[in-house]
Amino acid sequence: MKKILVFAMITLFALTFAGGVFANGQQDSGKAATSGNKLAVGIVLPTKDEPRWLQDEARFKEALDKAGYSVEILFSQGDSAKERANVESLVAKGIQVLVITPQDGAAAAAAADYAHNAGVKVISYDRLITNTKSVDYYVTFDSFSVGKAFGQYLVDKASGTGNNLYLYAGAASDNNAFIFFDGAWNVLQPKVADGTFVIKNSSAAVELSGKNKLSRAELGKIIGQVTTNWDFNVAKNLAESNLTKASKADKGVVYIEAPNDGTARAIADAFGADKDVSKYYVTGQDAEKASVQYIIDGKQSMTVFKDVRTLVKDAIGAAVTFLEGNTPEATGYYDNGAMKVPAKQTEVITVTKDNVKSVLIDSGYYKASDFTGL
Repeated sequence: MKKILVFAMITLFALTFAGGVFANGQQDSGKAATSGNKLAVGIVLPTKDEPRWLQDEARFKEALDKAGYSVEILFSQGDSAKERANVESLVAKGIQVLVITPQDGAAAAAAADYAHNAGVKVISYDRLITNTKSVDYYVTFDSFSVGKAFGQYLVDKASGTGNNLYLYAGAASDNNAFIFFDGAWNVLQPKVADGTFVIKNSSAAVELSGKNKLSRAELGKIIGQVTTNWDFNVAKNLAESNLTKASKADKGVVYIEAPNDGTARAIADAFGADKDVSKYYVTGQDAEKASVQYIIDGKQSMTVFKDVRTLVKDAIGAAVTFLEGNTPEATGYYDNGAMKVPAKQTEVITVTKDNVKSVLIDSGYYKASDFTGL
């Protein structure tokens, strides 16, 4: 009977989603699979200030009501100390599984250790917690493929030689930022080496442009010069600074590797406002609603769609497996500096104006009424 119940719950994840669980500490009247008032699962997301994480919160809410487990979702608001306090609060409430997206992968190790030492299973969600053995599972999109999609899109749009290339990255504290950039570099570097692209905003990238395989330290040198810190304002200011220093010849038609949708919009706004930029191609990821509208309007070139529904389903499936005393299946392993963490990867899709309707609307991810000009 127990196995039948678990199978039914997991099947529900794949069939439908409907809202209503604990959110930000507010209790729903839904069922709880644990006795008394103890929580089964605690979820800690990095911030409410990025649309991406509000997407995840909504999808968790929709899915978890169907699971019948009591859950609380908390946000760390970009603060590792608050993240640690959130974890301690959830552990005190008796959670058995912690699902956490670290604000800073290395800083989150202490919080993971705290939970693990209390007997809690730790699932690293979308971003990897580093330098600790207290991570039981990692649910992630194929981050290297995301970066490769950035690079391939720009390569496909370029012709001839001497094309102006601007590189941007996420936060240096986020392990995924390194993987995204590494994936993009894997595709772009050969085209820099053969003269198709000329890097305009990173002396470190120019210095390393002869190497396709970069060490973590070498990636860090470049990222240190082009980091947006996943912040819209930082991205816009950095882009404006790059444009101020650039000559007219460094503008014209430009190719921009931007690390996610929020920064892509900010960077696109900066390049679009420069009278010497005649056309730009800019990458992104997460398929945020605002960026989908930008793509429809021709202000953002592409986004890499990572279906959060699938990632949430995988995370909850792993949590249920742990709650039942079993070990979730791994499809790969990620080295976090202390161990090889068992992981499940989810594939990604490149979305442009040509396929935005079929991928995002026809699939039911968004409603057509959410956008204009489709």
